[in-house]
Amino acid sequence: MRNVFLILTILLGIYSTGSAQDDYKIPENTKKILFLGNSITYAGSYVSYIEAYLTLRYPEKHYEFINVGLPSETVSGLSEANHAGGKFPRPDLHERLKRVLDQTKPDLVFANYGMNDGIYLPFDDIRFQKYRDGLTWLNEQVTNTGASIIFLTPPIFDERKGAAYANVLDMYSDWLISCRYTRDWEVADLHWPMRKYLEDQRQTDSTFVLANDGVHPNKLGHWIMTKQVLLFLGEQDLMNVENAESAMSVFSNGEAVLKLVEERQAIMKDAWLTETGHERPGMKTGLPMKEAKMMAAQMETQIQRLLK
Repeated sequence: MRNVFLILTILLGIYSTGSAQDDYKIPENTKKILFLGNSITYAGSYVSYIEAYLTLRYPEKHYEFINVGLPSETVSGLSEANHAGGKFPRPDLHERLKRVLDQTKPDLVFANYGMNDGIYLPFDDIRFQKYRDGLTWLNEQVTNTGASIIFLTPPIFDERKGAAYANVLDMYSDWLISCRYTRDWEVADLHWPMRKYLEDQRQTDSTFVLANDGVHPNKLGHWIMTKQVLLFLGEQDLMNVENAESAMSVFSNGEAVLKLVEERQAIMKDAWLTETGHERPGMKTGLPMKEAKMMAAQMETQIQRLLK
């Protein structure tokens, strides 16, 4: 079985570079870009890297990037019996999606689910069907608003933390990639490039990790995610760029723009989560939206000065 997945790693790695399908071109009328997902999206480094790079690369576009990633969330609606020590079940995207779409009114949505959707158990057909049903529902809900959606395969679960669950995410990712052809979905593959990178690095450093806990990618992990999204969007100049700092450094004031983007995202993601509402306890209460947007506008003025 492992040999089969290693072969798929190579084949699907070819797909992820853009050679197996045309690059996705963001529609000209796109203004608002929404990111949905779990704690990996809420952490937000890959969202900030994508925003900063596209802002530097296309300063005339003036995209608004909105991050509403919610820790612990699933699109499958599943939860472990004793999740969070029995304090609360995993939040379910079904509970909040309509509010999020109604209030943010996105033109383009990136959706990154899967890591939590198998609830960290070995493969099971019923759980797999719940994941597929959830993404099918998500696709319908987004496209019914007139927005476009790009699905992201889940980041890897480090097999050293549990080979069975790493295998689950391999299968979830394979299915999602197949939807490019069976459902005409737009799918950017993060999973297999991350797995290949991890395995390559461990050939020379057996202690190498992309996530200390096996789940949440570190800074480099977020860059690999970013790179695959941007390659999917046609930014082929990034093929051999090894980190976010190198990607930003080719632009004048690139690092300063990234810093402002990160600061703004930190404010706005909590403001949007509070504004749109959710059922997960323990989250930081965001600023009132009016106040958050005023701060964001001030940062945008600083960014525009740096872009000149």
